[in-house]
Amino acid sequence: MSLANVFNIAGSGMSAQNTRLNTVASNIANAETVSSSIDQTYRARHPVFATTFEQAQNGAGQSLFEDQGQAGRGVQVTGIVEDQSDLQARYEPNHPAANKDGYVYYPNVNVVQEMADMISASRSFQTNAELMNTAKTMMQKVLTLGQ
Repeated sequence: MSLANVFNIAGSGMSAQNTRLNTVASNIANAETVSSSIDQTYRARHPVFATTFEQAQNGAGQSLFEDQGQAGRGVQVTGIVEDQSDLQARYEPNHPAANKDGYVYYPNVNVVQEMADMISASRSFQTNAELMNTAKTMMQKVLTLGQ
């Protein structure tokens, strides 16, 4: 694995965390939306990540993963799934969106959990950015070795 691959790996991680931040923002924005029907109520969404691999080069010492036959190439978002946990039904007969029984349905978004997820995604994004800066510094040092 060359040092140049670090940029692709960190970039894929940053892209994945960007998707995670977007879904968190969507969840928080819709946390207090109501509906008179279970089918029309917003459900929390979460991204699903998967590791991508590449086959290791045929050569001694090319990869730390040589015994496994694969080297990590990054992360990809395989999809965004809706949370299937129960929605919050509240009895509010005076609410304009209440159904005939007086219930309104709130999304299954836990704002505290979403905020923690947002902080985690932000820190992961920041870590990948620092990794890219470190790799850039290392490559610059390699260029000065011949001087």
